[in-house]
Amino acid sequence: MSLSPHPSFARRIGGLRSSAIRDLLTITARPEIVSLAGGLPDPELIPRTRIREASEAVLARPDAVQYTETAGWFGLREVIAARESAAGSRAVDPREVVVTHGSQQALSLLAQVLLDPGATVVVEEPAYTGALQVFRLAEARILTVPLDADGMRTDHLEELLTAGERPTLVHTVSNFHNPGSATMSVARRRHLAALAEAYGFWVIEDDPYGEIWFDAAPPAPVADHSDLVIRLSSASKILAPALRVGWLRGPRAVCEAVELVKQGADLCGSTLTQQIAATMLADEPWLAGHLERIRGVYGARAGALAAAVAGAFGDAVSATEIGGGMFCWLEFRDGTDTGLLLAAALDHGVAFVPGSAFAVGGDHRGTARLCFTTNDEATLGEAVGRLAAAHRGR
Repeated sequence: MSLSPHPSFARRIGGLRSSAIRDLLTITARPEIVSLAGGLPDPELIPRTRIREASEAVLARPDAVQYTETAGWFGLREVIAARESAAGSRAVDPREVVVTHGSQQALSLLAQVLLDPGATVVVEEPAYTGALQVFRLAEARILTVPLDADGMRTDHLEELLTAGERPTLVHTVSNFHNPGSATMSVARRRHLAALAEAYGFWVIEDDPYGEIWFDAAPPAPVADHSDLVIRLSSASKILAPALRVGWLRGPRAVCEAVELVKQGADLCGSTLTQQIAATMLADEPWLAGHLERIRGVYGARAGALAAAVAGAFGDAVSATEIGGGMFCWLEFRDGTDTGLLLAAALDHGVAFVPGSAFAVGGDHRGTARLCFTTNDEATLGEAVGRLAAAHRGR
């Protein structure tokens, strides 16, 4: 009898590939590289003093260092439910909220709850890479619809449905899209919700950037228009990534199913960080001032990046209007392959993410994502100058 010397991995591992963005982080850690590649908040805008104060107050409570409920510390769920209610026109019950280890875990848990292998999922293209990793791990069949300045092209989604496609879920980054920077219009939010009701599919409304707006707040959530919409969000972009506090809001039955799956993943999250987050999110006067500061700084940086791109590239590049979030999406009109441009850009001391990292079936070789949050205005100007030099010399 012969024995195999090398046990195999599960079949699903063969279909996975590492995130190009995460792989870039190794390169961009080099001090000579100005990175426009990451999607990180500026550490100088993370409220470390307020976190320390909240931590000291929370640690005075013995339960802060004990296990909590699988669905999350109820006090935080109450705070999140109140904020979700205020964001739209529908009252949210705390039992319709599950706290997760970042919103990415929420997406992963939902995939386990909602998707069988082979189930059809529709995403926007260009697509959020974290969603693609989750859906590929779930062995889903992934279809795409285009994205434009008003968000997901729900008319293209309707064409798929009319042609006979029956997705289990549709995923959208509704506000300040990653990577496309677009915000879904009110009309398309209503249309998407109506299609979900008519054809019986779930919508995952992924919204980690909705509070980082510059000129005007985004429209009411898609979830305002249908009970088939599950909203995800996070404290990472407005408080601190290291708190690892995300959440989903959805129907009670979905939350209960997610809680069951979560018991097999981590049993519960961190009571300590959840209570810290609840303390900060519930302090409305402080939070309003903090958000105002973030919006002001990031808005100025977004403007500086847009101006630098327009000045350096002119008509060779079209760039999205930046109303909020963390990203600008570029499209080169001169045949530039941004995958090849990246190698030259690194030689000039600047990094970005080529559009191919966000592709499912489309050709995004002429596109790129730039992040403006972690560099000041002068550095952003220098970074775009380096990128332009690399483009001229390619």
